This record gives sequence, C-alpha cells and structure tokens, in this order.
Amino acid sequence: MQFLAYIILYPFLWLISILPFRLLYAVSDGIYVLLYYIIGYRKKVVNENLRLAFPEISDSEIRKIRKKFYHHLCDMIVEAVKSITISEAEMQKRYAFTNLDVLYQLEKENRSIVLFMGHYASWEWIFILQTHVNYKGYAIYKQLSNKYFDRLVKRIRAKYNSHLITTKETFPALVRAKRNNELTFNGFVFDQSPKLNKALYWQEFMGIRVPVHVGAEVLAKRLDMATLFLKVKKIKRGYYESTFSIISKNPKELKDFEITDIALKRVEEQLYEAPEYYLWTHKRWKHRGQEPK
Repeated sequence: MQFLAYIILYPFLWLISILPFRLLYAVSDGIYVLLYYIIGYRKKVVNENLRLAFPEISDSEIRKIRKKFYHHLCDMIVEAVKSITISEAEMQKRYAFTNLDVLYQLEKENRSIVLFMGHYASWEWIFILQTHVNYKGYAIYKQLSNKYFDRLVKRIRAKYNSHLITTKETFPALVRAKRNNELTFNGFVFDQSPKLNKALYWQEFMGIRVPVHVGAEVLAKRLDMATLFLKVKKIKRGYYESTFSIISKNPKELKDFEITDIALKRVEEQLYEAPEYYLWTHKRWKHRGQEPK
C-alpha cells in the first residue's frame, strides 16, 4: 500500500513542483479554501493555541492572525513540493542569509555547530545553506511512516549535501564525525512538545509552563559544539531572510538549560513580531498543568 500511494501521488506532486511560482501560489490559494473553509483543518487547535499565547488580544484580531496563518501554511505546503525540482540558483535567491560571516569565522576556528530553529516562517528551505559552507550538514527529523516518501525527502536534501538523521541516529553519527575530525552543522527545530514521559525540563513559553526538548543542548555540551539560533523572516510570498546569532561558542561554560532558555526566548520574540508565521496547528501546550510536583 505504501508503494501504491507513492506511485499515485508522486507524479501529481512532480507536476505541481514544475509550475512557475505564480501558478504555484494559485494552487496554494485553492488549498487554503479547502483547508480553512471546507475541511476546517485543526481550527480548534489553532484557536486554542492563539488564545493561550495571546490572551489579551480581541477575537477579531485572533481571526486575522488565524487566516494569515492558514495562508502561510498552504504556502509552506506548496514550497515543500516545489523543493522536488527547484533549482539551486532559484532557492538561493528566495532563501537569503544576512550574515554568513558568522559561520565562516566558526569554520576558521574549527568549531562544529548546533543550530536552534523554531517552527517559524520556513524551515523547509534551510538546506540551501549547504551551498554556502563546507560543513557536513545534519538535520534531525522524525522519520515518515511511508518509507518511499521518506526516501524522497532524503533525496531532496541530499542535493545540497544535507543528511537527515533520526533522533536515535544523532549521537552515534556526531561522535563518529568528531572522531574523524569532520566539521558538522547540526540543525534542530526544537520547539515542538516532547512526550510527557520523556520530559526532563519545563520552562515558560508564551507565559505557559511546558516541557521543552533539551537534546540539542545536551549534544552541544557533550561534543563541545558552538550553539547558534537562526531567526527567519518572511519578506514576502516565497522570499525569506535568515540571520544567525551566537548563543555560546563554549556551551560548557553556561548553566544547564540556559542555552535552551535563550533559544526559546528568541522563538517567542518572533511570535510577538509576526505571529501568523508560527506553526499553530501543533499542540505545543497540550501538557500544560501536568508538570510533576
């Protein structure tokens, strides 16, 4: 069944991916009508999340943010599909980095990197970064249930010398790289909610106490990697601008969870600036009020 689903859907996705951007976003507009008005995809979750994060704003403002978010979500969907055939030059034009010199300096210092990102604006096209640096790039991800689509995603990333690895594969892979004196660049989209039975650390996010993933910080300290945060800004439809900021070059000098706290605060700052670009369909606050005493 997995292969059947793949051979049925892949030609359709490929045809969408070769559309010029003007038509691609027309498809996005159609998906928006379907998801928002007809299916109502996760509207209840989005409303609850927005109310929790912004209790002080009006119902009309919540509706405005919600509509903008669904438009952006649909853009993200078609942009992910576009990744199948988009050219390197086109992606470089649409996903820009403002201060690559930060990475070049760390490379000169022979420092591997742990990069923190939020589910904000665009994390699909970050892989174009590999065309600008000599680091071996790893992105930690959740494996897709359909192994054929999982291979497709890995193949797309491999075009830019990026490697997707699961959480279980991460530590062994990075230990091997360190032993081989390889410089690695390791991306973590860290702000999703961990399973309650694996929650080691709780912190306030948008004023609500929730469990937080700390694996990225643990790896950075154990393997002595510099820690950075990537702020992504949506300039206009289909165009993004990203800026690196150093959290710590020497993570072992910081207190436990301080790196995670700093990264989480920077995600918050993005939400206050333009909340419509956050992934509100994720149940980020589902474990609120369940912290062990």
